Amino acid sequence: MRLILSAALLLLSSSLLAESRVHETVLENGMKVIVKEDHRAPIMVSQVWYKVGASYEPDGITGISHALEHMMFKGTKAHKPGEFSRIIAQNGGSENAFTGRDYTAYFQTMSSDRLEIAMELEADRMRFLTLPAEEFAKEIEVVKEERRLRTEDKPTGQVYEHFSALAYRSLPYANPVIGWMNDLEHMQVEDLSDWYRLWYAPNNATLVVVGDVNPQDVFKLAEKYFGPLKREAIPKLKPLREPEQKGEARSVVKVPANEPYLIMGYKTPALTTAEKSWEPYALEMLVAVLDGGNSARFSRRLVRGSEVAVSAGAEYNAFTRLPGMLLIDGTPAQGRTMDELEKALRQEIARLRSELVTEEELERVRTQVIASKVFELDSVFNQAMEIGMLETVGLDWRLIDQYVTALKQITPEQVREVAERYLVDDNLTVTQLVPLPMDNTKPQRRIKGGRHDI
Repeated sequence: MRLILSAALLLLSSSLLAESRVHETVLENGMKVIVKEDHRAPIMVSQVWYKVGASYEPDGITGISHALEHMMFKGTKAHKPGEFSRIIAQNGGSENAFTGRDYTAYFQTMSSDRLEIAMELEADRMRFLTLPAEEFAKEIEVVKEERRLRTEDKPTGQVYEHFSALAYRSLPYANPVIGWMNDLEHMQVEDLSDWYRLWYAPNNATLVVVGDVNPQDVFKLAEKYFGPLKREAIPKLKPLREPEQKGEARSVVKVPANEPYLIMGYKTPALTTAEKSWEPYALEMLVAVLDGGNSARFSRRLVRGSEVAVSAGAEYNAFTRLPGMLLIDGTPAQGRTMDELEKALRQEIARLRSELVTEEELERVRTQVIASKVFELDSVFNQAMEIGMLETVGLDWRLIDQYVTALKQITPEQVREVAERYLVDDNLTVTQLVPLPMDNTKPQRRIKGGRHDI
C-alpha cells in the first residue's frame, strides 16, 4: 500500500512540477509580480499581498490592519462603496480578503480572461481609497461585533487570547489580530488613513497570479495598472526577538463554558529565525508524530488508549515572520481531570525527549505530511497562497519546491534534538479554562455586514 501511495504522490508531484513554471519580475516602483502557469482549467487566482498585519501594530491601535481590510471594500475616487464586489460578481468571479499576524491579502478567483478587471480594481484601491467617515463608523461596529462573536462569546477564543498575552513578553504576537476592544472603541478613521498611506504602496506589495495565464501578458497588465503608482517611504522595521524564558508560566481563565480546555505552548524558531535550517522541518515532523491522523500518538494513546482525552492536538507553523510556538491543546474525557490530561500530554513530550522515534513511525508520518502538502498544492488558490505567504514573511517561494526534500532528510535523532532543546518546562506556557455555568438564555450574536476572514 505504501508503495502505491508513494508512486501516486510521485506522479502527482511530477504533474504539478510540469505545470509549475514560475516567472517573476519587479516593477520600477518596487512591486514584485510572480506568475505561475497552471493550464488545467480556464481560471486564474489573483492575489495582492501587503507586508503589514497585526505584528506591525503598535500599542493603542491593535486591530487596525484588520479594520483597514474591511474598509478596502468601501470605495475609491473611481468606485463607490460596494462597487468592487459588484463588478467582480458581475464578471462571474468571487473575491475576499484576510488579515493575519504578518500580512494582509486580497484575492479574486475568476475566468482567466477577466484578469484585467481584477488588476484595474486592485491597483485603484492600492492608492486611491477614500475612507468615508460614515462608512468607517458602520464598519468598526461590524468589527467589534466580530470580536464579540469570535472571542468574547467563545470560551476557547478567550483562552487563546489570554494565553498569547501571557506567553509573549516582547513580540507583538501577544496581541490579537482583530485587536483589543479598547483600541477598537477608540479607533478613528484618521488612524486608518495614516496606516493606509504608510503601508499600502507598490513597494510593500506582491502580486501573485496563478492559473491559465501567459506570464508576459500578466507583466504587461501589471505594468499598465500598478506601474504608474508611486512608491512610499516604508518604515524600516527593528529586529524583534523574544527574551529567554526563565521558567514555566501558568494562568487560569474562568468563563462560562460547557467543558474544560487546556492549551500549552513551547517557544520555537521559525524558518526566518532558526539557527539551524533543518530545525523547523524537524519540529513539523515532531508535530506529525503527535497529531498526524488517527494513528498518531495523541489519538492512539490518549483518546483511544488511556481515554484520558476526548480530543488532543498539536500545531506548529514554520513560516512566520517572527519566532512563534509549538502549541498543544486538549479537552479531558468525561470523568477525567485537567491534571490527568496535562500529565498525559507531558509524558508524551518527555517520551520524545528520551526515546528515538522509530524509522518506521517517522516514515509513516512523513508520507502523510508530504501527501497532504502535495494534494493541497493541487489547488490553484493554495498555490498562490503558498507563494504569497512565503514572499511576504521574508522567505522565498522556491521553498515550496524544497519542502518535500527537507522533510525527507529529517532523522529520528533530529526530532529528539529539537524536543530536547525546545520542549522543556522552562520554555513552557500553560493556560487552563475552568468552566463557569453557562447562561443559555443569552441570545446568540450574528455579524451583520461582516464578510472577511482573519
